[in-house]
Amino acid sequence: MAKTLNIIESAYRATIEEQDDTIVWITHAMKGAGADLTVFLRGNAVNYVVSGQEAPQVSFGEWKQTHAAQIDRDITDLMSKEVNVYVSEEDLEQRGIALTALISGVKTVNREGMLDLVESHDRIWHW
Repeated sequence: MAKTLNIIESAYRATIEEQDDTIVWITHAMKGAGADLTVFLRGNAVNYVVSGQEAPQVSFGEWKQTHAAQIDRDITDLMSKEVNVYVSEEDLEQRGIALTALISGVKTVNREGMLDLVESHDRIWHW
């Protein structure tokens, strides 16, 4: 089976109108269908692994989004399905995110380590 590295860089895609980031959601679905996936978070998507974040409810007129996105929970759920999740050390540092703030089980990797991830996968998807 081909191994796919799913690089997520664009963060909070569609999370106002949906309860999930669309790419994290499709990663869950594809893993459920048997895909061999690894996730690498970089850029603003490194915020996804900060533990305990909460998005406030949003409303527009009469409409209310009562089920706000819980991306840290979605990432934890991915890892429980045996999807390895890596995060860029440099991007964490650039945003002032301490390693102690990360959800348990996330692996950090520097730029050189990212090259190893790319080389160890058959396909690369970049979002």
